[in-house]
Amino acid sequence: EVQLVESGGGLVQAGGSLRLSCAASGFTFDDYAIGWFRQAPGKEREGVSCISSSDGSTYYADSVKGRFTISSDNAKNTVYLQMNSLKPEDTAVYYCAADPGSCSLRKWYDYWGQGTQVTVSS
Repeated sequence: EVQLVESGGGLVQAGGSLRLSCAASGFTFDDYAIGWFRQAPGKEREGVSCISSSDGSTYYADSVKGRFTISSDNAKNTVYLQMNSLKPEDTAVYYCAADPGSCSLRKWYDYWGQGTQVTVSS
């Protein structure tokens, strides 16, 4: 059974940092891309970042480029999203998702976690 479990969300002041974790199980981690997505109240879900576990290639949305860093620990089947210089507009539920193949924020991902809330106060 495929499982993706996010953790690390919380409440932080603007300018602060959080690190999200996505622990994966039930599939061959090295064959999958892991993406981070977010959804704010009343808004559509948007892609934030993704990483290809096979070669480590990454992609970032323009809104987070330079502030967020995605990384992967293949030995632990875990992907991290380091979020620095957080802004109130980063407030959302953050989801990790897994899909075979390479990293892209434009494709549908087969497997999703339950999400973790990130709230940035001004």
